[in-house]
Amino acid sequence: MSADGTGPRVLIADDQTLVRSGFRMILAKGGIEVVGEAADGREAVAEALRLRPDVVLMDIRMPEMDGLAAARRVLADAPDCRVLMLTTFDLDGYVYAALAAGASGFLLKDVTPEHLVASVRLVATGDALLAPSITRRLVERFAKPGPAPEGLDDLTPRETEVLRLLGGGLSNAEMADRLVLSEATVKTHVARIFAKLGLRDRAQAVVAAYESGLITPRTP
Repeated sequence: MSADGTGPRVLIADDQTLVRSGFRMILAKGGIEVVGEAADGREAVAEALRLRPDVVLMDIRMPEMDGLAAARRVLADAPDCRVLMLTTFDLDGYVYAALAAGASGFLLKDVTPEHLVASVRLVATGDALLAPSITRRLVERFAKPGPAPEGLDDLTPRETEVLRLLGGGLSNAEMADRLVLSEATVKTHVARIFAKLGLRDRAQAVVAAYESGLITPRTP
């Protein structure tokens, strides 16, 4: 958080100077501190590791290293950092690639000032910008089964079932009703799943549930 505790600390990574300047001004008006800027992917990684911001606004298309590769590097070396991807392209493939890279959300560059500020604050709290139901739709289209996430074998049978339901986009209340548990118990299971699998938010849990094979995409 900022030194005065009013909001998250943000790094803006975009190869367009005007975009960086505009976002800096919008965030400042929203009470959010911009601690640095980067003009390409390699600089974004270096500045993120040096400054340790709460959130990185990361353009997908940048020189030297694209935003997806830069996001993977940042999240591997600074796991407490959140990445919010930026692009001019509203394509599902980009959204899924961003989520698979570990990003907490995705914004178009023509986002309104109010939505930009709200989105940065949201992901800084550890939440995902995309609803699990939207994430599920994307994963069903683009996910391919891969190696099981590290820690999957450490889940209890109940935690595995909760992860499967998370992958289906169910809320805590819906899972509690389905499993005949209290919401508090479900929250505890979700927190343990996140800890064991190294997940940042529910959107990542949806991706993990599909890519581990716990859920298979629906056939047309």
